[in-house]
Amino acid sequence: SNSVLRFNAVHSVPSYMMTTTEEYMNQEDSWDRDLLLDPAWEKQQRKTFTAWCNSHLRKAGTQIENIEEDFRNGLKLMLLLEVISGERLPKPDKGKMRFHKIANVNKALDFISSKGVKLVSIGAEEIVDGNVKMTLGMIWTIILRFAIQDISVEETSAKEGLLLWCQRKTAPYRNVNVQNFHISWKDGLALCALIHRHRPDLIDYSKLRKDDPVGNLNTAFEVAEKYLDIPKMLDADDIVNTPKPDEKAIMTYVSCFYHAFAGAEQAETAANRICKVLAVNQENEKLMEEYEKLASELLEWIRKTIPWLENRVAEQTMHSMQQKLEDFRDYRRVHKPPKVQEKCQLEINFNTLQTKLRLSNRPAFMPSEGKMVSDIANAWKGLEQVEKGYEEWLLTEIRRLERLDHLAEKFKQKSTLHESWTTGKEELLSQKDYESASLMEIRALMRKHEAFESDLAAHQDRVEQIAAIAQELNELDYYDAATINARCQGICDQWDNLGTLTQKRRESLERVEKLWETIDQLYLEFAKRAAPFNNWMDGAMEDLQDMFIVHSIEEIQSLITAHDQFKATIPEADKERMAIMGIHNEILKIAQTYGIKVVGENPYTVLSPQDISNKWEAVKQLVPMRDQMLQEEVARQQSNERLRRQFGAQANIIGPWIQTKMEEISHVSIDIAGSLEEQMSNLKTYEQNIINYKSNIDTLEGDHQLSQESLIFDNKHTNYTMEHVRVGWEQLLTTIARTINEVENQILTRDAKGISQEQLNEFRASFNHFDRKRNGMMDPDDFRACLISMGYDLVIAYCFYNNPETQGHKISFLLYELFHNFFRVKLNLHAL
Repeated sequence: SNSVLRFNAVHSVPSYMMTTTEEYMNQEDSWDRDLLLDPAWEKQQRKTFTAWCNSHLRKAGTQIENIEEDFRNGLKLMLLLEVISGERLPKPDKGKMRFHKIANVNKALDFISSKGVKLVSIGAEEIVDGNVKMTLGMIWTIILRFAIQDISVEETSAKEGLLLWCQRKTAPYRNVNVQNFHISWKDGLALCALIHRHRPDLIDYSKLRKDDPVGNLNTAFEVAEKYLDIPKMLDADDIVNTPKPDEKAIMTYVSCFYHAFAGAEQAETAANRICKVLAVNQENEKLMEEYEKLASELLEWIRKTIPWLENRVAEQTMHSMQQKLEDFRDYRRVHKPPKVQEKCQLEINFNTLQTKLRLSNRPAFMPSEGKMVSDIANAWKGLEQVEKGYEEWLLTEIRRLERLDHLAEKFKQKSTLHESWTTGKEELLSQKDYESASLMEIRALMRKHEAFESDLAAHQDRVEQIAAIAQELNELDYYDAATINARCQGICDQWDNLGTLTQKRRESLERVEKLWETIDQLYLEFAKRAAPFNNWMDGAMEDLQDMFIVHSIEEIQSLITAHDQFKATIPEADKERMAIMGIHNEILKIAQTYGIKVVGENPYTVLSPQDISNKWEAVKQLVPMRDQMLQEEVARQQSNERLRRQFGAQANIIGPWIQTKMEEISHVSIDIAGSLEEQMSNLKTYEQNIINYKSNIDTLEGDHQLSQESLIFDNKHTNYTMEHVRVGWEQLLTTIARTINEVENQILTRDAKGISQEQLNEFRASFNHFDRKRNGMMDPDDFRACLISMGYDLVIAYCFYNNPETQGHKISFLLYELFHNFFRVKLNLHAL
């Protein structure tokens, strides 16, 4: 929280209002000069700054009405500075000319500069000309210097100190969370909490409602003005109706509360110091209880989560499995990240507690059985292993269901085509029309039956394909396999029956075949050639309308190649069509030539020239439609390839970046050069850089989700998966947090034991010399050699430690503790 406060303090004071103190010299310019002219903010600043100035000017018996007009001659500005500083300024010029006014304003600005305030871009001419922007900026500079800069709370000052004071005072109150000087004050509860904390007799906080911000603000303003002599500087409606209230106006008004309660604050600080020693043990006990509670809750969450991830009962539909995948993504995005933070915080709390117990000469904290940090780490590792297996299972099931849906649709399409073809075939084969037919009719029936057998044989492949698809659906455990099997069995039974009926009809016709000798060769030839050509067109139409599913550019290119090969056969097929139509034309020509009257259809086939023409036109129309479908799929696969490249490019940057940061943090933690504070500063810088890098991880997560939604399951452009990046990122966050905690513990131990920087450097130099593996650890023999190199006799030290007359020295324990805290050496002194 202190780092957040320091960040807010640094980014709240404009550069042209900085003082020369160390705090303000280090701050950056964060006052956006365009925002200063925002109507809502300007209105709030005008009212607040005017009320603040009048609260001091009324001590001199005067006040201002218009902040940019009343300060133009410099007289009231000089008077304001005299009242708030208690010092006399040079005598003002009495003239009313412009140069007199500029001279007076310059005297005021010079006085402000003499107080260590560096004024940039604020000149007397702008104030004299009534420049609203510059006038408000000048008043804010005065408020910072004389009302806020001297605020100090626990080694923090100015804005940071004021914010920390507000947070401390309002911490016990419900619905109050002070994090800044704008949004945190909109509902009025924070102001009411400040008043109630110091004067509970003025406000009944229990009756306040968060959904009544205007009422809360007006209550605070009225009570502060009536009982605390703090003038009303803000307007409740303006604050509530402004998305982000003006930070300067809020700070100015809140600083008045600080000064009003300064005396009580000092008394409270003294009482806190008296109670601080007594609270140490209670705090340690509380930390132990919190560790036990957090550890129990985290282990319980892991225990409940693992069975959910181990549940591998597949859903029957793609929609249900996709919902499972979405639930898993919610778990990854929403439920798991807080638990990662809890696990990291648990380790930090454990290390901090152990350090505090050592410094308080208390025994080390031993958690309950099964709640050690190592137990939690093992449980977490098991969770991640189950999580990885669950994700792989989900993706595998989705691929399987996708395949099943495709096969089921293909089965239905082929079955519908086949059933449409077989409609009426059994009735046709069961007819006994040949018993009363003429010779020519019998011969026609015989040829027609031959054509039907040819057609029947041509449909054999489709029936086999239907049976094969049904078999595959059964093997893949399709949820509606019963319906598929029933339909497939009906088709197969019908097909067998057709075969039996066909054979019986042929035998019947063959018995009278000797009676029929004359045949119309042209009709027969038409039927024989039209049937396979019709089957070819049926197959072509089926292929052109066939559904497809691909996952790569290569697969769609293969389909395009096959389609191009099909288109190459169209000219040859057109020749066959022209030949078949030529047979029909020849029949018509013969009939016309010899005066034969053609009555009825071709006796050998149900196909007509119009049927051939219609199907041919249908085939030609389906070709460009197929072209369009393939090109659309090419575009989709190209989009998927761009997603793969985009993800791969980012992952190939983020993965090495995480590894580099891990190595850099490792080097910082064992670096000899610099003090522990410098190491801490470097680690904080690394931590901030890591936090700032989170947006890249989020961007990669977005690309990963797009890939998942596009059903992209492989990526040849990178060896990094999203799982690798997530695990690396979590390890990086844990490592930097753990390393910072270790350095903090080192500082605590160093300060408690009175170790100088020179001694610490000597210890580090010796440690690094004997740390042969460069892993931050040391074997017992190397540790003994290290101590001897620094002039310590381990045997004598051990004797001192066990001799009742010299136990006060505790030399061996001191050396062990130093090396344990600074270099993470885990040794057994008795073994040494």
